Amino acid sequence: MAKITNYPRTRVQRRFRIGSLGDWLIPLVVFVAVAFFGSIYLQSNPVDTAPRDASTYSDIFPICGSARRITCVVDGDTIWHHGVNIRISDINTPEVSQPFCAREAELGRQATVRLRALLNAGPFEIARAESRDEDQYGRKLRVILRDGNSLGAILVAEGLAEFWTGSKGDWCA
Repeated sequence: MAKITNYPRTRVQRRFRIGSLGDWLIPLVVFVAVAFFGSIYLQSNPVDTAPRDASTYSDIFPICGSARRITCVVDGDTIWHHGVNIRISDINTPEVSQPFCAREAELGRQATVRLRALLNAGPFEIARAESRDEDQYGRKLRVILRDGNSLGAILVAEGLAEFWTGSKGDWCA
């Protein structure tokens, strides 16, 4: 019979070198400095995805579909511009998504097509005209101008919109 010898178990010792103070202190100081000055820079120069007040734009606007909305016309008084949802604040147009009657649906469709044509006709400005920046749905409240004239006023003159007075009119009457 073979003799079994029990050898005592030994631990394998692993040693990790923490390093000298300079090995980790300098990168830490650099990291903290970049984070500190970067946060100061971002606070003084915020990243703004919303259209700036009274900036001139010239974009091509399709009618919005089911795809992701970047720059398109939703209806006669709502657009997406560079990924920002904008409610034209000086007008109200007939509804296209939930109209109350066939007449409202048709006027809403006409207002949508006409706003698209107006936006695609040339350079325009998007300006903040309200005391509030956004409505209850998170849309930016803006007026769209060309040569100082409201594109919404053109829709009103053509019978496709009404000036916004704080309540919606009846398009079915």
